Amino acid sequence: MDLIVDPAAGELIAGPRRYRCALGKGGIVADKREGDGGTPVGRFPLRQVFYRPDRLPAPPATALPVQAIAPADGWCDAPDDPAYNRPVTLPYPASAEAMWREDAVYDVVVVLGHNDDPPVPGLGSCIFLHVARPGYAPTEGCVALALPDLLAVLAECRPGDCLSVPC
Repeated sequence: MDLIVDPAAGELIAGPRRYRCALGKGGIVADKREGDGGTPVGRFPLRQVFYRPDRLPAPPATALPVQAIAPADGWCDAPDDPAYNRPVTLPYPASAEAMWREDAVYDVVVVLGHNDDPPVPGLGSCIFLHVARPGYAPTEGCVALALPDLLAVLAECRPGDCLSVPC
């Protein structure tokens, strides 16, 4: 199943169902750059699911690979670092985003195959499908759903599925 973002409606389409979603504060961008706040255009494989085991009663039900997040987990967002757009252990000597957050945004995170095979410095990192902030506030470039909606979508996902963002 491909998940399709409808930017005009602010929705994610999963088969016959539509879910409200938040997108990047920089809009939809065809030429993604680190720090631009844009949600990149393209078709991105759903790579892996991470979740906060202290906040969910069980791992998300999905056929995708699932791994618990630990307090020392991070994701490198420093374009000049060899670990750019890769998971790292915190503290990390270069800039890295904490995956174990105080807010609920990363209680469930789906890593999207954006700029990862291989990562190209400066073309964007940490592009995820994750939990939306209250009121569906814009993201830093990710796609975000309410937690119940994200869990419902993941229950239908299989290896090989992708998220598509049209221009």
